[in-house]
Amino acid sequence: MQPKKTRADLWMDLGLVTFLVIFDAATRLMPHPPGVTAVAASALFAGRTLRIPALAVVVPLLAMALSGAALASDDGRISLVVYAAITVPAFAGMLARRWHGAVLAAMISCSLIFFAASNFAVWAFSGMYPLNLQGLAQCYAAALPFLDKTVLGDLIWTAVLFGGAWLVQRTPAMARRAS
Repeated sequence: MQPKKTRADLWMDLGLVTFLVIFDAATRLMPHPPGVTAVAASALFAGRTLRIPALAVVVPLLAMALSGAALASDDGRISLVVYAAITVPAFAGMLARRWHGAVLAAMISCSLIFFAASNFAVWAFSGMYPLNLQGLAQCYAAALPFLDKTVLGDLIWTAVLFGGAWLVQRTPAMARRAS
């Protein structure tokens, strides 16, 4: 009986990963306010909910790669930093398994880490700013109008994903199936 359950768990996780990757790619490709996509929130959600937590890192990386193929590309060094920073919520979700109330704090922290890392990369590699402390300050100042949108978007998508999962788990058909 145990191998059957393990196989079912794997298929459930792969199904969720597939859904999240498609969902994330769609939120990046459809018109949206700058910085407001579901990628970070779904990485956190995947890290918190997948039975095989290592798959959580696949969600943002694959979503970014698939949608990135259709979008204009950045400098490869900037993209590398962005890809690394977008995996942080997956790891935060894995850590949040231990602390049930930590999801919102984790998402806000991840949004701030993404802001700091991605804009540092823009400063360091884009050539748009002088490579000194004043240029770094200019880069972060220019990015500030996007910070609130990113944090708010991440929190909204986090609420949508975790709230949606909560609702699905409480529908009678799904509750019977989960037991």
